[in-house]
Amino acid sequence: MTDTTAADATLAPAKPATRPARPHFSSGPCAKPPGYDPAKLATDVLGRSHRSKLGKQRLQYSIDLMRALLDLPDTHRIGIVPGSDTGAYEMAMWTMLGARPVTALAWESFGEGWVTDAVKQLKIDPTVIRADYGQLPDLAQVDWSHDVLFTWNGTTSGVRVPDGDWIPADRAGLSFADATSGVFAYDLPWDKIDVATFSWQKVLGGEGAHGVLILGPRAVERLESYTPAWPLPKVFRLVSKGKLTEGVFKGETINTPSMLAVEDAIWSLEWAKSLGKGGLIARSDANAAALDRIVAERDWLGHLAADPASRSKTSVCLTVDAEEAVIKKMVSLLEAEGAAYDIGGYRDAPPGLRIWCGATVDTADIDALGPWLDWAYATAKAAA
Repeated sequence: MTDTTAADATLAPAKPATRPARPHFSSGPCAKPPGYDPAKLATDVLGRSHRSKLGKQRLQYSIDLMRALLDLPDTHRIGIVPGSDTGAYEMAMWTMLGARPVTALAWESFGEGWVTDAVKQLKIDPTVIRADYGQLPDLAQVDWSHDVLFTWNGTTSGVRVPDGDWIPADRAGLSFADATSGVFAYDLPWDKIDVATFSWQKVLGGEGAHGVLILGPRAVERLESYTPAWPLPKVFRLVSKGKLTEGVFKGETINTPSMLAVEDAIWSLEWAKSLGKGGLIARSDANAAALDRIVAERDWLGHLAADPASRSKTSVCLTVDAEEAVIKKMVSLLEAEGAAYDIGGYRDAPPGLRIWCGATVDTADIDALGPWLDWAYATAKAAA
């Protein structure tokens, strides 16, 4: 009689001895900063009105921290708005588009979402320039007499714009950058960005539901000189009597924010301040480099983003030489082992893995992930 149990045990790959200390590799909400503990959050403002003196002070403090970390010019305003990055970007679209032609760039699912909004909801018939997942459109095709919609860092494809050189200083249209996976991870050229949006849940590892809207002076001029043809919901209204509602950019939010989420963001921003913008970028770069080494050492792993110059250093999307069922099995095995959480590719993207390498992740945990990917791949393949 054959001892199949012993034979199977011989064939099964051994589990690595070391797990990532913090196996949180989700691309949103992302890993909390090292040392995070909810018990460390300031709580004096909880249960208080966000319009109280204390509430407004804490909201303004979070804005001040973001401004300092981003090296944002005084010409640019920062507002905390509802609906995460999506709400912030749609607020910008609904309030400013329609004044001139629009070009929308799409190379992943969120860019396609902005195309859908422009075509089906606002009905402004934009020029659409697309590229497949893993590729970047030809940026030289963009007509800057148009307003231009784009994602700075494509979270679902791992493809980013390489820099701001493709955006002319003398542009007639406005640049609308969905920068949610880019702020605090790249040195953004604020003179080239008229509108930027992001949420705390990405590079800062904050909580969801709140978005951040950054307006340059050209965007403010648009808001004060142009009235859209369509009705605006209350939560989108940034202008009163023809002038920008400045209170929104001084902590007087349009709707009630979660002060617990604000305190959570402040904790992350203070952690980020201790590193500085350069330190945050360096951590993301080190994490991406560590994952690059893992990919380079394995012939069954690859980058979905073909060109390193436009490859994300935060939301890194990987191809796997296996059927989709095997990839899904890998993801479930790693989660069950507590070795990696939430690393499956985005639902609209090609089957693969997606590993967050932003600043709140420790490089040692990326290094520790490599052997676990080997184990999960071999185990899932053997079971297929």
